[in-house]
Amino acid sequence: MESVRTAEEQAQSRSTAPADDGRTRDRVGALLLQHGPQTASELAARLGISPAAVRRHLDSLLAAGRVEERVDARSSAARGRGRPARRFHLTDAGRADFPHAYDDLALTALRFVAASGGPDAVRAVAEQQLAGLEARASSAVQTAVHDAAGEPVDRAQALAAALTAEGYAATASAISGGGQLCQHHCPVAHVAAEFPQLCEAETAVIGRLVGTHVQRLATIAHGDGICTTHLPGPLRPGNRTALARPVPGERAAPPGAPTRGSSSTAHAPARPQPVNDRERTPA
Repeated sequence: MESVRTAEEQAQSRSTAPADDGRTRDRVGALLLQHGPQTASELAARLGISPAAVRRHLDSLLAAGRVEERVDARSSAARGRGRPARRFHLTDAGRADFPHAYDDLALTALRFVAASGGPDAVRAVAEQQLAGLEARASSAVQTAVHDAAGEPVDRAQALAAALTAEGYAATASAISGGGQLCQHHCPVAHVAAEFPQLCEAETAVIGRLVGTHVQRLATIAHGDGICTTHLPGPLRPGNRTALARPVPGERAAPPGAPTRGSSSTAHAPARPQPVNDRERTPA
């Protein structure tokens, strides 16, 4: 029975080890964030564990790109001869693991801009912010689509890949009557929820890059799961819009005038009927 309990304890210990390791590494990152670069010995003293154990966690953080190791030149000079001190620093990826207030800062800034310059000033900020993205995506689209007059759906495929590289997790697909560009992530969703000018500017950028007028059907900022943009397709044969005015060569009858085939023509004075070019065509 004792051996069975020991096996169970060992299995439980193995199952909880990864979680414990994760918590310890989070504590290492928090200490580096709070106290700045430190040596393994300094971290071990603050954590209450051995330097060897700290180094094991630091090796994992180094491999994940969350910390980096640097030689402390000033500390080495003060110590004189001997092994130079090596301190561990948080990388940008390591800092990204901690909460940020970027959305709050952006909202505060845009609220000030809106109060000072109105909606047009906010729109100008949004367009300026997206100018770099448009330039990079335009280069990618032109490289992938050699025919600049290609179908918008084809250009959207290249644009989706470019947006994915920018963190938008975008896809493009052809549908009946055109295509759709879907963005599964929005880096500024919380800000765009209050300032729709960001979505409007982004939609304009998409339209310029695919070379046609587009229409936003859904946005993450407004509570939808995906930002969906519709791309109209080319007109199909026979799919023509109704004429907004009479056929050339045919004048519209004045209001109240009898029309051909109506019963009132028998009482109206004879007058030549308008004809158009199609009526002159021989049968």
